[in-house]
Amino acid sequence: MSLVTELADRPLAERIQAMEQLWDSLCREPNYNPSPAWHEDVLTERRAELQRGEHKPWQEVKAGLRNGS
Repeated sequence: MSLVTELADRPLAERIQAMEQLWDSLCREPNYNPSPAWHEDVLTERRAELQRGEHKPWQEVKAGLRNGS
């Protein structure tokens, strides 16, 4: 029986706990990098946009959405 099949038969709480334990073990891997390389490119561009003033603060955007503007 595969691990996936075994887990599928377990109660939801146990499956979630197993998932958390698996994720924790992956995070302890020395060469683990969960983000693909292109994420850094996107973050760099977003930071540049912020510095150029191309984005509004979240509170301002949220207020605008609530007011319909």
